Formats: sequence, structure tokens, C-alpha cells
Amino acid sequence: MNDVARRAGVSLKTVSRVVNGEATVDPALAARVRAAVAALGYRPNLGASMLRRNDRRTRTIGLLLDDAGDPFSALLHRAVEDEAHPRGVHVLSGSLDDDPDRELELATAFARRHADGLILAPAAPDQGYLARELQPGTPVVFVNRPATGYRADTVLAANRSGAAAATRHLIGHGHRRIAFLGATPRFATARSRRQGYRDAMREAGLPTCEAAVPEARGPAATAALLALAEPPTALFAAEHRLTVGALRALRREGLHRRIALVGFDDLPLADLLEPALTVVAEDPAAMGRAAARALFERIEGRAGEPREITIATTLIPRGSGELAP
Repeated sequence: MNDVARRAGVSLKTVSRVVNGEATVDPALAARVRAAVAALGYRPNLGASMLRRNDRRTRTIGLLLDDAGDPFSALLHRAVEDEAHPRGVHVLSGSLDDDPDRELELATAFARRHADGLILAPAAPDQGYLARELQPGTPVVFVNRPATGYRADTVLAANRSGAAAATRHLIGHGHRRIAFLGATPRFATARSRRQGYRDAMREAGLPTCEAAVPEARGPAATAALLALAEPPTALFAAEHRLTVGALRALRREGLHRRIALVGFDDLPLADLLEPALTVVAEDPAAMGRAAARALFERIEGRAGEPREITIATTLIPRGSGELAP
């Protein structure tokens, strides 16, 4: 920075203000500093900068989601970035692939890089390790799934009420044999959606018919339900990959215009299917914004008990969930 200051003919403090993005520097001086930075190939040392700063912040946060390539995760990721960018904060992200070991590895890596905070969609059965891996006072916000063994702000979709709304929608269109396709109940979100289905069926005095399967077995599980002596007239798929599996099985059997289907989570081009897909849509962008805002509030010193922030779901009728039995 001294070299940059000499070349630009300005004070060290001016260089510091330009490098740190302060907007109060005279534009002509700022231009001279940036030209000197470019000519000298200067790059700020993040570790040294953090040690000099009174607040010890790195202006980075970690974001750990199930799969950054998934449309849901991508929308949530972008919303977090949109909140971080105006604050001059960079988002470091990683995909967990529902792997507890990878969660521990990446969370620990971000902690060792002194991220100012962490947004995490839990994959491990217990997040108690964060107490020993994170620097004291490092805020955490859990998103999409609640955590176990570590108390922090949590942002969730209205999973139970959304699943109940989907089931009631099918009941309202005359269905009495409604099957539930859900992910294995390892995660609290899957259990909540199953409970919402059960709530609605119990209210209507109807028997439940449930299949809990890995996402990859959605087509086989759907085929097994359709082969029952009294097959369902409607399906509620409680996860978007299971919805895709159900769609494939129904189309293979030529039943996509006879068996009603409602999926949890929207899908790209769902409105272009025939019939178009009825869904209970989450709002991953709203979840991302809420998680980022909660994290930055904690970084700025907000105290108090951990909060649970619930983001509403929306039932979107498009055709597949309105087929009569």
C-alpha cells in the first residue's frame, strides 16, 4: 500500500479508503489510486487486513446448500448474494449432497477462513460440532431444514401446512384414495410434509396410503402404488424429484390424464406439461433473503433468543391436481 501511495502521489489513508470501497474519496484521487494498483499488480492481503480491522471481519459469509446446481438452491443462493453485495460482502458457497461428512468438512473450512457468518442447510444428523469449530460469536442461520444440537435462527418453508393444503385440494376435487409419495424420513422437512398429509386425511376421515422412498426410486414406487388392488386416484409427491418420478411413471402407463397429481416444490416448465402440473410452491428467494437478513442482523450485533422464520407456500392449480377421480 505504501508503494501504491507513492506511485499515485496520495496518502496511505487515501489508498486504504479506495481499496476498502469507501465512496467519499475524490473521484480524481480514486482514479489515480486504481491506476497505481493496476500498474503495480497490488492485491490486498485478506488475513492482514482482518488483523488490522477493529471488527476483525473478513467481509465473507459461507453458504452451504444441498446442491448448488438444483433450481431451488440456485434461487436461494442468488437471493443471499443479492443481500450480501450491497453490503460489500462476498458469498463463499458449497454443495453438501446430503452428506454429513461433507457438511463437517466445508463448515470447518469456512470457519478456518474466518467467514463472518454461516448459512447452512443441515445434512448431518447433529450440528453440535459447530460449537467447537466456529470462532466464538460467529453467527449461524439454518435454512430449509432445522438443526439439531445447535441453537440459531432458522428459516423454513411452511412444510406441514403446505402439504395439508395440497391434500385438501385433492380431497376437494372428489378424491378419497390419495397416496403420499415422500422421501425417507431422515430430514425434519420430510416428516413435516408427511404429517401435513396425515392431518388432512384424518380431518376428512380417509385412510392414508404412504410410500417413503429415496428420490431415485420415485418411478418404481409410483408403479407399485398403481398396481395395488385398489389403486389411488390421486398422488401427492412431497419432493420435486419424486414428482418427476411420478410424472414419468404416469406417462409410461398412459395415466397422466386420469390420475391426479400435486407436487411439493415447483418445477421449471411445469406449466408447459399436459396437463400442466399443480404444485405447492415454496419461495426459495424469500427464504434466501430472510436467511441473509437474519445473518447480517446477528453480525451487526442483534442479540436475543434464536428465531424461527416461516416462509409461506402457495398452491398453484394448473390442471394435474384438478383431474376428477
